[in-house]
Order: sequence, then structure tokens, then C-alpha cells
Amino acid sequence: MTTDNIRTYDVIVIGAGPVGENVADRTTAAGLSTVLVESELVGGDCSYWACEPSKALLRPALLRADAAHVPGIDPAVKNPLDVEAVLAHRDRMSADWSDDGQVEWVKSAGIELLRGHGRLTGEREVSVETPDGDTVRLRARHAVAVCTGSRADLPPLPGIEALKPWTGREATSARKAPRRLAVVGAGVVGVEMATAWQTLGSRVTLLAREEGLLPRMEPFAGELVTERLREAGADVRFDVSVVAAERAGDGEVRITLSDGDELVADEILFATGRAPRSEDIGLDTVGLVPGDWMATDDSLTVTAVPGDWLYAVGDVNRRALFTHQGKYQARIAGAVIVARARGERLETGRWAPHSGTADTDAVPGVVFTDPEIASVGLTVREAERTGRDVEVVDYEIGHLAGALQYRPDYRGKARILIDRDRQVVVGATFAGPGVGELLYSATVAITGEVPVERLWHAVPAFPTISEVWLRLLETRRDS
Repeated sequence: MTTDNIRTYDVIVIGAGPVGENVADRTTAAGLSTVLVESELVGGDCSYWACEPSKALLRPALLRADAAHVPGIDPAVKNPLDVEAVLAHRDRMSADWSDDGQVEWVKSAGIELLRGHGRLTGEREVSVETPDGDTVRLRARHAVAVCTGSRADLPPLPGIEALKPWTGREATSARKAPRRLAVVGAGVVGVEMATAWQTLGSRVTLLAREEGLLPRMEPFAGELVTERLREAGADVRFDVSVVAAERAGDGEVRITLSDGDELVADEILFATGRAPRSEDIGLDTVGLVPGDWMATDDSLTVTAVPGDWLYAVGDVNRRALFTHQGKYQARIAGAVIVARARGERLETGRWAPHSGTADTDAVPGVVFTDPEIASVGLTVREAERTGRDVEVVDYEIGHLAGALQYRPDYRGKARILIDRDRQVVVGATFAGPGVGELLYSATVAITGEVPVERLWHAVPAFPTISEVWLRLLETRRDS
């Protein structure tokens, strides 16, 4: 059945994950009527299949690793984790895959929710196929924001559909620990899920096509994670890829590797990258290619579509594939949509509220492994590639009194990159237990372009791991 009436709103937002919710919240708060279109659960991947459930699986693993090295506690953590309790905690953190709470928030914010699959049908027009088979036509007075995110990008392996592999969704929502788990991929999802399921009792084999783990970060980060995974019993292999895999009649996955070796696992997880969720949202009706990333300028306006009405916010634009960056972009996009609706001239300067500069200048990220990895800004490799003249300063975090209080055998490293011309920090990487909490200070230093000489007057408390900032400055002075 098709409804011919067209519903008109100021703003249409396709995708009700954290990004879409934030765009809609900003525009609604400014007085623009907004409808939020969602085909799955309100709250998106982050709430149900990514950030929340993955960290719920990892927290017990990391807490146990810390406690096992603290005198007086370690005997109490020798027994295996209570897997059922960990999975129950994961379920609670994922709201048992119910979006009732998120829907209630949407209503309380004054945002209209329309469930169904939204597709662009032309300029400022969207068609929504609802779960009961109806088609609802929408028109926007001012803007349409595409916030559909990304999905797992599976490799073109023959027979992969019949293989029924895990992606990140299955890895974070599994009902039990597989006895043998093969993880394909050296990035964040691969190493985090290898860490979680190895601790929960799986025998993990981690297969990396690269020469090390976490290849986009400083090499020492991947080396420390590799060391701990192997100590925990995982089989970590480099320079190898899967050339064939099949699921046998007994459910086992039989895997052939590029080096000629063969593996048998109960499940195989492919953590080999992301692709945009844009293949079936009507991009062809506005001159774009279905399935492509949607390029934008710093106002999150889609550059290839004239008229300044179409926005791509979050993962789907490929600027920075992090939930926190997507929410940052949502605040920018919301401000831009409101300003244009009011006929205001945009302020597009470097630090203006209508310009998304943090997607390139200071993108923070934490990898919740043992040890934690936290990074923001440039790495040495990126600085060399872009021709930036930087000074590299390293310090062993385990030399700090605060680190030794954390773990007597603390292993970790800090690195900052200083722009020689401007004398400001342009990159920072920390590897070690608890370093995720160091990241915001580094992000502020980079984003605020704080002169290195001024950092001497930001005094860290003793004994904390944040004292590493002082030691980095002293190391630079004494070198």
C-alpha cells in the first residue's frame, strides 16, 4: 500500500545512530521540525554491536590483567572469568538489543521518529518503506542529512556467503565463546576481539596481512599488544592472508592460508575494514554513485550535489570513522543547517562552529587491549609522508612512580611529535595500562596549539601516569 500524501519537515535525517540523533537534536532544539528515519534499532551500531558491547566484553579482561599484577590481589584472579556473567553484563550494556530507552529520548527531545528504510528520491525528497509495507513520502524545506554509517567490508573470498563468517556484529553479540576462533585483521576490531575472546576462553589465532598489529599507529603500539596477546596464549601470525575457507558439515571452519598452512576453527571473524552503508539509499537519484563514500566539505555538505541541501555526517563520509568524531560532525552539521535555514552567513574560519577541522587536526582514538593504546594527531610515518618537520620525543612510562603503583611490572611507552617550526605538539601516542585517560590532555594540547614552553606550567599530579607529560618535556630538554 502506498500513501500519496507528502509529509513536509524542515529537516530529514536518515539514520538514527548517535550521529543522526545528534543532528536531529541540534536542529530540533533550534526550532526546526525534524524527522528521524531508522530501519533498525534507534541508537545504531555503537549502542548494540560496537562500542558498548565490545567494551563490556573487554573491561573484565583488562581489569583482570591489571589485578593479576598487583601484589596481594593476584592469587584471587587466577581462576577463569565467569563467562556467563560477562556476557550478561554485555547484554545489559546493549540494553538487551531493545531500543525502548533511545526511542523515549527521541520523543522527549521533540523529534519525530519514522521507522523504515529511507531512500532519496530527488532534491530534498525521501521515500520511506515502512515495516508494514507502506511507503511514506517526505520532503525537506531545508536539509536532508545522511547518517547511515558503515558496515563490515568482507573480502572477495569464494564461497564467503556459505561460510557465514563473523563480522564485528557477531563477535560482540555471540551467546558463547567458541572453542577456537580465527581472527582475520590487524586493526582495532581484530585486536580488541582477539583480546576479549582469548580471555573468555577461546583459543585465538590472529592472522595479519601486515608485518605488525595496528599498522596505522606507531609500531611500538602493535609490538606491545602482540607481546601481551602471545603471553595470554593467542597465536599471532604476520604476513599471511586467507586464500580459501569453507564450513564443513560438522560446523568446523577449514582455512587455507597464503603460506600454505591450514587451520581449523569453530568460528572465523573477518575484521578487514569498513564500507559505507550507501548502496541502497537512492544516491543515483541525486547524481551520486550507490555504494560510494559521500565526500563533503568542512561544513559536512556533500560537495558533488548543488544547492547546499544534502549533508553526509559520520562514517558514511569517510572523514574519521569514530563514533565521537561522528557526533562532533553532527554538532557542526546541525549548526550549519540551522544557520542556512535562518539565512545567516556561515563562519567558516579555522575554529568557527561551522567548520569540522578536528577531522584532520586531532582525531583521538583508544584501542582497548592489554595494554591500552591511545593516540591523537600525527604518527612519525604520517609526518614523513606529508613532509612535516617534527621532533620525536619518547619516554618509558614504566619509569614513573604512578605507573609502578598501577602495575609493579608496568610496560608502556609514550611518544609526542613536536612541530619544529611552530613549537607545538602535533601528535601523541601512549601505550600502557590506563593510558586512555591521558588522551584528552593530548587532544587539548594539539587542538589548542599550546606552545611547548607553556606546557611546562601545566603541572601533573604526583604520583599519576599523567606525570609522563613532565618527563617527556624533561627528556626533550636533556637530549
